[in-house]
This record gives sequence, structure tokens and C-alpha cells, in this order.
Amino acid sequence: MPLKKNKNLKLYYSVGEVAEMFGVNESTLRFWEKQFPNISPGKNSFGARQYTQDDIKEIRKVHHLLKERGLTMEGARMNIRQQRGASDDVKTDVIEHLKFIRDELMEIGKALGGLS
Repeated sequence: MPLKKNKNLKLYYSVGEVAEMFGVNESTLRFWEKQFPNISPGKNSFGARQYTQDDIKEIRKVHHLLKERGLTMEGARMNIRQQRGASDDVKTDVIEHLKFIRDELMEIGKALGGLS
């Protein structure tokens, strides 16, 4: 089975690119950064914002809550805070399950190595 390669290999996006992705103004993104601490793009040596995939994921949440669901800023902030606690529990469960799978695969590898 061929390995699926990630076609989107870009590490950083400019404020203009991200604004275009979501159909909002650059000033809207800058405002959201002040309102939602989970959006925190880095800056390059010239001071230009550099958004990562994680930043874009957070912006996608905010955009969905504000523009698609029509929540207020405070409503969106509360929703994100509530989701954060719930998603941490899910992440922990996923990590534990992945560790279990890794251990099982290591055991299979040892067994196969012993057959040679």
C-alpha cells in the first residue's frame, strides 16, 4: 500500500493567506487574536505574522462559532473553554490507546524477529 503524502507541506501562512481562506479581513484575524488566546501566531524577523496549521485549526473553530453558528464573542470563548477540557480527556485516551498499540506492535516485531 503506497504511503499517502501530505500535499500541503507549507509550514507558515501569512495573515493575507489566512484571511482569504476564511473570507474575512486581516483586521478581523488580528482582532480575534486579541479576543482568543488560543490563536497566537508567531512573527518573523520583520514582524509579519506567521500562522501554523495549529493556528489555522484554532481560527477554524472561532470562525465556525462566530460566523456559522452566530455566537457572540463571549459565547464563543465559553464554548472553546468547555471544549478544551473535554478534548484533553479524549487526547489522553487516544495517547493511551496508541501506546497500547505500539507495545503490541513491538511484541509482534520481536516474535517475527525470532522466526528468522
